[in-house]
Amino acid sequence: MEYSLPELDSLDRMILRELQQDNISQVELAKRIALSPPAVHARIKRLEEMGILRRYVALVDREKLGYDLMCIVGVTLQRHQAADVNLFHQAVQHMSEVMECFSVTGEYDYLLKVVARSRKDLERILLEKLTLMPGVARITTSIVLSEVKNTTEIALE
Repeated sequence: MEYSLPELDSLDRMILRELQQDNISQVELAKRIALSPPAVHARIKRLEEMGILRRYVALVDREKLGYDLMCIVGVTLQRHQAADVNLFHQAVQHMSEVMECFSVTGEYDYLLKVVARSRKDLERILLEKLTLMPGVARITTSIVLSEVKNTTEIALE
């Protein structure tokens, strides 16, 4: 299956760069890129309809909200039957501590980014939630010591 890249001109790229860096109004965005507000609005609407702009969110500092620990958890399933995989997906969707979940190749079936308030909280998450999920064979947890790079921006070159 061949995938074609969407047609983005330099103004579209400028809009995407600005929106990835800051949550600004369309009026402010129009000023920054020297385009009229209605033209900016039309371009943003088109980018939304194309699915390139999916949603608008605020990035929250987890540590200031008491989530001192971030971990990467490798999960291996016992079986890879569709029913087991679906049960795991549903369970992860309902875990507020799981920030991200990736189905991966390699040593694990899934890698999860998990936040916890403390070592005890992490123990609760691991023992009372993750290890008790149906179909989980093994988990391996790595505590993040520091974030070397953390971005939500996608390069637009």
